[in-house]
Amino acid sequence: MTNTIVVVGAGVSGLTSALLLSKSKSNTVTVIAKHMPGDYDIEYASPWAGANFLPMSTREDSRWERRTWPEIKRLAEQVPEAGIHFQTSRIFRREKDMEGPSCPTDPMFDRDPWFQSVLPDYRELNTAEIPNGYETGCEFTSVCINTAMYLQWLVGQCLLNGVVFKRVIITHINDAKSFSHTSKPAPIVINATGLGSLRLAGVQDKSMAPSRGQLVLVRNELHPMFTTSGTEDGITEIFYTMQRPAGGGTILGGTYDVGNWESVPDPNVALRIMRRIVDMCPEIANGKGIDGLDVVRHAVGLRPYRKSGVRVEKEKLEDGTWVVHNYGHAGWGYQGSYGCAEGVVELVNEIRRENGENFHDEPKLS
Repeated sequence: MTNTIVVVGAGVSGLTSALLLSKSKSNTVTVIAKHMPGDYDIEYASPWAGANFLPMSTREDSRWERRTWPEIKRLAEQVPEAGIHFQTSRIFRREKDMEGPSCPTDPMFDRDPWFQSVLPDYRELNTAEIPNGYETGCEFTSVCINTAMYLQWLVGQCLLNGVVFKRVIITHINDAKSFSHTSKPAPIVINATGLGSLRLAGVQDKSMAPSRGQLVLVRNELHPMFTTSGTEDGITEIFYTMQRPAGGGTILGGTYDVGNWESVPDPNVALRIMRRIVDMCPEIANGKGIDGLDVVRHAVGLRPYRKSGVRVEKEKLEDGTWVVHNYGHAGWGYQGSYGCAEGVVELVNEIRRENGENFHDEPKLS
């Protein structure tokens, strides 16, 4: 029996969900979205991401990231055209930031993090490796993703599996079922609309809010990538850097400003971002300070922050249509993408069994 599915949203969560669903020959998948890979719009978060793998979940809620890492690692090792490469990552901690929550990325800075048994080469740094102003730190092998390449690669993999893409704007989640490329309405809809779930009728999740992220993309190179537990510039400003593969440039960040919808880069924030990086790593600019940074662009993205955490669950609408939700990832959409998509497949299969279908599809990441 053919199972018709419409995925709403073409960010990393929607595309990964579509990819895993399309691995089953019994699923017919259509992706509909207002924005597609190649677009740069403030409503479309995925292209603006760094993106890397720095675990942000608590130990208790770490399934999505734990399940994603093996596949991201495989792609970095075996699929160079996906635009993912390994990078050594360092985390620097300040004792004063450990006294209370500073932003939703806090579990990353735990002194005994759950991910030390997941990410390769984990070790605590010695005193000589800690920059001035920080007390402790750790190092491990992570990845950085060239989002422009990777989103297009996901589209290509979906197309190979027969997924059809349509540019569509919907105002109610129930409208999605009628946009299947088949001749019949889809009984299952995947809601991967990210921040759009705040206003999309039929969902209207009031726990959603933007988490504004401002960054600077430069041509300068810097290794390894790093992030810190806090800055002297206020709770909304964070300090990190990573180098994208395949000439994607180096990301300098940033901000984590929940509730801020402003889409235009703030020049004062940009100046602070650049000052922080050249103060800690003058070699990035050959000792020339900010003037030594070769800026590609200043950018702002709105992370889909959800106060109550990511939503991966099923819901039955009044007309009998099933919706499987996959949104609210805040700043960890890429590093939770395969785990959450695996959860989507499991929920779709639960629905099919409840409908009396006899099959043995299971999510397969590779």
